Amino acid sequence: MLSESARAASAAEARFRINDANSRPRAIKVIALDRASEKVVKSLAKSNWHAATFLTLQGSPRRGESFSVKAWLADLAGDTKDLLDEIGSADQVVMIATAGEDSEAASIIGEACSLKRVMTTGLVICAQRTSDEALSQTLSQLRPWALMLVIASAEDYIADMLIALRA
Repeated sequence: MLSESARAASAAEARFRINDANSRPRAIKVIALDRASEKVVKSLAKSNWHAATFLTLQGSPRRGESFSVKAWLADLAGDTKDLLDEIGSADQVVMIATAGEDSEAASIIGEACSLKRVMTTGLVICAQRTSDEALSQTLSQLRPWALMLVIASAEDYIADMLIALRA
């Protein structure tokens, strides 16, 4: 008797295989949520990616003010991008934050992603010297808005995560 794996690889089962490419590439938007993560995003953007767009926050609110649905983004050339248009054309949004930095923008981006039914991932850059309190503060800002939340100790790990997400 053949095992399931052997049977699935048989010529008789080959007629059920789909020989076309695995769907279209994902459209992934990678958004830096703070100045420190902006440096990482700009560095990552220099690599060769399939379908990733790298964005930064433009016009962060002053301390005490909050983001609104009118918030907008910028591409790496500094051109203004509409938040809802960018999210509307995405299959997935990856928000990158630095532990201890203000990640309040995650709420407006996450809310827009929820409305448009776009998957979200949060990647938090955490240096060894970062306190647990600083990390906890950042995680609490991202947790309600990220379906997957990952703590990364280095930029290489973030690049690996983007590759795993098929960026």
